[in-house]
Amino acid sequence: MRLRLKPGDNRFFDLFSVAGTNIVSAVTVLREFASAPTEQRADLAKRMHDAEHAGDDATHAIIDQLDRSFITPFDREDIYRLAVRLDDVIDFMDAAVDLAALYNPEALPDGVRAQVELLDQMARLTAAAMPRLSTLHNLTDYWVKINELENDADQVYRRLLSWLFSGELDALTVMKLKEIIDQLESAADAFEHVADVVHSIAVKES
Repeated sequence: MRLRLKPGDNRFFDLFSVAGTNIVSAVTVLREFASAPTEQRADLAKRMHDAEHAGDDATHAIIDQLDRSFITPFDREDIYRLAVRLDDVIDFMDAAVDLAALYNPEALPDGVRAQVELLDQMARLTAAAMPRLSTLHNLTDYWVKINELENDADQVYRRLLSWLFSGELDALTVMKLKEIIDQLESAADAFEHVADVVHSIAVKES
């Protein structure tokens, strides 16, 4: 029989909550970036890099705790997978901001802001779900809603692609904007992957 954490040991849950809160901080920067004038992008990109580094620190703290713990609240591989999936979310957002800051298009299309708004909703749902890992109660609505939002993000992404390849833009601009929106789409996918891991944990522990 697999050993479990003592009831009073909440270290893993605290660490996952920190990671979730940091994702909300990162998406807040992303929202600012999506509407910011070009001269503010470099500073916002730095703030996003800081959030990405904080995400790395949160991931390392979870893995370090995993390495040092003989008793874990659920399967060790699930703890590791969840930590990595949470880190992926910020990595993709950071990549999108980094590319946008480097290419520095005059304006980002409205569809990008629609992508970011969906990511914001997914981030807040994810952060709210992390403390509930301690009981695994009331999580069904979380992964159902994340799946719905990811489907919405897919639709926004496809509309953006249709516009990009409509012939209105030159090929270089299309290439640059597509790289940015691809990273944002990957962030939406990453949120769904986080929810999938949580769902898997809940099923195993039920």
